[in-house]
Amino acid sequence: MTDQIFVYASAPESRAIVDIAPSYGLFVDGEFREAADGKVFKTVSPSTEEVLSEVAQAGTADVEDAVRAARAAFTGWSALPGAERAKYIFRIARILQERARELAVLETLDNGKPIRETRDADLPLVAAHFFYYAGWADKLEHAGFGPAPRPLGVAGQVIPWNFPLLMLAWKIAPALATGNTVVLKPAETTPLSALFFADVCRQAGLPRGVVNILTGDGATGAELVAHPGIDKVAFTGSTAVGKEIARTVAGTRKKVTLELGGKGANIVFDDAPIDQAVEGIVNGIYFNQGQVCCAGSRLLVQESVQDELLDALKRRLSTLRVGDPMDKNTDVGAINSAEQLARITALADSGEAEGAERWSAPCRLPENGYWFAPTLFTGVSQAHRIAREEIFGPVLSVLTFRTPDEAVAKANNTPYGLSAGIWTEKGSRILAMAGRLRAGVVWANTFNKFDPTSPFGGYQESGYGREGGRHGLEAYLDV
Repeated sequence: MTDQIFVYASAPESRAIVDIAPSYGLFVDGEFREAADGKVFKTVSPSTEEVLSEVAQAGTADVEDAVRAARAAFTGWSALPGAERAKYIFRIARILQERARELAVLETLDNGKPIRETRDADLPLVAAHFFYYAGWADKLEHAGFGPAPRPLGVAGQVIPWNFPLLMLAWKIAPALATGNTVVLKPAETTPLSALFFADVCRQAGLPRGVVNILTGDGATGAELVAHPGIDKVAFTGSTAVGKEIARTVAGTRKKVTLELGGKGANIVFDDAPIDQAVEGIVNGIYFNQGQVCCAGSRLLVQESVQDELLDALKRRLSTLRVGDPMDKNTDVGAINSAEQLARITALADSGEAEGAERWSAPCRLPENGYWFAPTLFTGVSQAHRIAREEIFGPVLSVLTFRTPDEAVAKANNTPYGLSAGIWTEKGSRILAMAGRLRAGVVWANTFNKFDPTSPFGGYQESGYGREGGRHGLEAYLDV
């Protein structure tokens, strides 16, 4: 007998669905090829630490070749009528839907996030972004950016490891719709889905050189950003690297969008539906192991409901299943890398050292791989590092407030400005609070909801520019 109400049997997704090659080259001018200097690196599965594949490390000559290929392809691609470009983008979207199961498995293996998330969140959104921007391709003159908006040229795009394929879609879909060509560098720890996407481009018959994929480390990204043949830089990642990119492109003609870090406040008022708020808090900080730039990593709860909310939250966290991300029952998967796990661990330890009270969900962590139990801290002040610095992991800092003014003051007391959440039954309070919060995205009675029609971006050290929606077209147009 067991005291559990439900016992979940293992329900693993099959790894055989996707064929991972032992090695991958760079995708330049419509073909895969080795790096010019022959350098390679390995990509590992965060949940097992096993080597998945060997991948080419792009160098200076490879960046030069990719930019040259994109420049050569730009003339023909930009000259196509929008309706013709749309056909290619629609075809890419349909192929992504048809091969979604393969991609979900590949993303989970390479990133460590649960298959339930890649299957039900990431892949549907990826296809939706390509469908959405395909629809814009022949309507650009009606987008509000002038009667004849023109593409910029070659876009250099650098994406992070937390949503590898979704960030690729955010970058490539609007670039292609507006007539630009692309050189994209995926994150070093998650290159496989971008290389899979290169094959999707070939399957869709996309003209050679329109999309080029360069795998490599930060040095590759830096070379791409600094290349004089790049007309547009798009970056999603850490604030520190974003600042370096801003310095690199300063004084050039390059157009830049930066989507950087965050320290989002999730504000719960005393009239909020507690159970609904708990689910929103969990989704806000433990989704994708908290490795989300807009994560609700600071919980601001009204004092009168603090105890009730925290009791309910701890009960809910005790039911989360941590473990094999390929298991369809898993809620929380592996941390992406040993380096990221070390950062999360160090910041969590600093919370304890500075006097906050730590509570972690009772769970058994696997022996191999990179794991961190869902954790929350109470007794947190605004001076604590865990309340100020982006942890980028499944760690929640709980602060309290008494009045809406205090909630706004604490929520805005951050160098970031990417996201916020409001939980209350009063629509007037939602509107009043949203207007005062310095955040690019404010969710009401929900959190981490995304849609290709909605713009996304931040203020202050969370970057500048917007991606998604009609607003996302502007960054790729000469307006």
